[in-house]
Amino acid sequence: MESLSGRKKVLEQKPMNFWERMYLPAIAQGLGITLKHLFKKKATIQYPFEEREFSKNYRGMHSLKRDEQGRERCTACGLCALSCPAEAITMISAERKKEEANLYREEKYAAVYEINMLRCIFCGLCEEACPKEAIYLDGPIVPSEYLRKDFIYGKDKLVEKPLAELEALKNSTK
Repeated sequence: MESLSGRKKVLEQKPMNFWERMYLPAIAQGLGITLKHLFKKKATIQYPFEEREFSKNYRGMHSLKRDEQGRERCTACGLCALSCPAEAITMISAERKKEEANLYREEKYAAVYEINMLRCIFCGLCEEACPKEAIYLDGPIVPSEYLRKDFIYGKDKLVEKPLAELEALKNSTK
């Protein structure tokens, strides 16, 4: 049967000579490649002690941001949880009390905000969906843990520290 394109490729197999049948050149070539890689600089980094260089669009651990007055930006609208394809974000909203006006921007806030980091696929859709620019994936690498319950991050791990607290830390280290 002839091919539809009309092009035909004939493959010729030439017989192997003595050295090719002995496989010695192939073994020597393989050993040469091994020796070449043996003396190259290693690509592995020693993780806890060395930090890797990341690209500009690197997505690290989630962080809930604060505004200029130190109040939480999240208004518990739920768009981040709806846009998450892995369904890793859960939240419970609550009404702000009068004495909490300096803690939260709007009348409604996220009383409970949790991200299951075992389910998160770091797609960044929560970051894009947030109308208040409250969530960003700009943190460090998610640290390793031993228990599954330690991978559910609440507001204690996600909300960034207030500016006054960060400045106090900087001044204390100087």
